[in-house]
Amino acid sequence: MGSGNGLAIATTNERTGVRACPGHMGIANFCGPKQFERLESVMVPMRVPAGGFLFWEGDEAEHAYYVRNGRVKLRKSTEDGKEYILSILQAGDMICEFAAGQSGLQYAFTAEVTDNAEIGVISRHELEAAMRQDGELAFGFMGWMAYNHRVTQSKFRDLLLFGKPGALASTLIRLSNSFGVAEAYGIRIDMKLTHAELADFIGATRESVNRMLNEFKEKDILDFRYGKIIIRSLSALQQVCRCNTCPTCPEEICRI
Repeated sequence: MGSGNGLAIATTNERTGVRACPGHMGIANFCGPKQFERLESVMVPMRVPAGGFLFWEGDEAEHAYYVRNGRVKLRKSTEDGKEYILSILQAGDMICEFAAGQSGLQYAFTAEVTDNAEIGVISRHELEAAMRQDGELAFGFMGWMAYNHRVTQSKFRDLLLFGKPGALASTLIRLSNSFGVAEAYGIRIDMKLTHAELADFIGATRESVNRMLNEFKEKDILDFRYGKIIIRSLSALQQVCRCNTCPTCPEEICRI
């Protein structure tokens, strides 16, 4: 799992106006300017306040959603009532849960807006028509889907192979790559996360996450300021999840 130096500072994409941390790869990175303009031309703008929902797990997947700004949390429920956080999307990301030519598919997760967001909504039929007319756009979508597949594979690796401490360390590194801000005292993860939410990322209990966080704090790996997590020793977290043994997972793959 790659993390570079973890000193992520937001920058602006001149073509899309999207602000994101270095290494962030949104759909625009896989499209040429003309293809992205074509994609934007079929988007219907929608503002969603924090706490709102784009869709629920099990809803029919008839639309794709492009995040212009704000943040969207993807979460999945199990039959026994447990919830897992799959990802937190930021500006430039896209949700597309249908395949060309297929209908009746359902969303496999729920999309909840956590920060006031501006969303571009694209109907399945409009997107399919645009890709049929523009082969470069379709090719870009293939690259974007392959990229998301690599991100998911790298998450599974860290969640399954190195126990709960490794899974938590990996999640913190990924959060720093996605939302980290360099400060004199360390890397500040620029979002407030409860211990319960961190537990939902790795399939653990809140109590076990609380214990692991306290252990990291005692070892001066982490600190907490104003309700936010500060990573004081990125290299120590990398050792916990054997980050340096995964050269196939660069920073743009090591995302939350």
